[in-house]
Amino acid sequence: MRGINCRGSRLVLIAGLMIALVAPQLAYAAGTSTTTTLTAGTLSGCVQPLTVTVAAGAAPVTSGTVTINDVFNGVTPAVQLGSVSLNSSGSASPSVDLAAGSHSLTAIFTPAVGSIYVASTSSPALAVSVTTQCEFTVGVSNFIPSSTAANTLTLTAGQAGSFTITIAPSVEFTSTLTAPMFVTLACTGLPDGATCSATPENLEILSTTPESCPSGSPASACPPTSTMVIQTYAASTASASPDQGKRSNPIAWAFLLPGTLTLGGLAFGARRRRWLSRLSLLALVGLVTLLGTTACNPRYYYLNHGPPTNPATPAGTYNINVTAQSSNGVTGLTQTTTVVLIVN
Repeated sequence: MRGINCRGSRLVLIAGLMIALVAPQLAYAAGTSTTTTLTAGTLSGCVQPLTVTVAAGAAPVTSGTVTINDVFNGVTPAVQLGSVSLNSSGSASPSVDLAAGSHSLTAIFTPAVGSIYVASTSSPALAVSVTTQCEFTVGVSNFIPSSTAANTLTLTAGQAGSFTITIAPSVEFTSTLTAPMFVTLACTGLPDGATCSATPENLEILSTTPESCPSGSPASACPPTSTMVIQTYAASTASASPDQGKRSNPIAWAFLLPGTLTLGGLAFGARRRRWLSRLSLLALVGLVTLLGTTACNPRYYYLNHGPPTNPATPAGTYNINVTAQSSNGVTGLTQTTTVVLIVN
């Protein structure tokens, strides 16, 4: 009996030691709580820079992702603005595009698969107010001919160039759309003798239109785009040939002959009144001189010199405003970006 009791005591002691060693590990594996903190940088137009940190006690959490959610203008459910991965210091620095209105932002931490950490959400929600119209942005890219300078198109007079326009709507804005919205493209600031055209001129934004285009995605899964062409013109070298046909003008004769005969009759009938005769002759001479000055000289110049040639697009550097405009029937939404046009 004593041996049995000793053996049982040893088993109990070993079991107790195992429990003492394993229990903390089981508790640790069951989930380590985390704290997620969200702070905002300085708002720049439509872009809000953010900083997210995730920690387990005093230790940073270096794996997992953080999702930014937004309750826009108090309307729930929240809209997901994007997700980023944590870096080696347990933080992330995403930037989000916000539409005009009030925003309530939160960061939700999702641990990596197999992680010991527990998900957490930043609290309280971060309030941000945006007054700038940021429903969509206008981007330009793919300049032809290409240039090392950003957003620059360099052309020789007579040459045409093109670039791609992308309309990227904010997620909050598309989440409020109940019908398609059309955006019209145009440009201003062109030099004399230059034109621009966009194909297509109108772009459609739907409630499902994404804010960005993931790599390798088809066009249907990307924001809408258009191609804008800017055409310059060279000076024309050939002048137009003037009409060398019939020189007489029936309309001019219709006025000249009756007027001449009338003044001549007045002069003949007033031969006894010298002052009236002289006045009539002076009027006749003035009429003939006036007709010759106003009709003959320009016609002579045209027949001998022809019309002037068309000038080239002036050389220089121009800031072209590419504008995207839409309207919901009450207020207009307009966004603009600048393209530099250099004409040589």
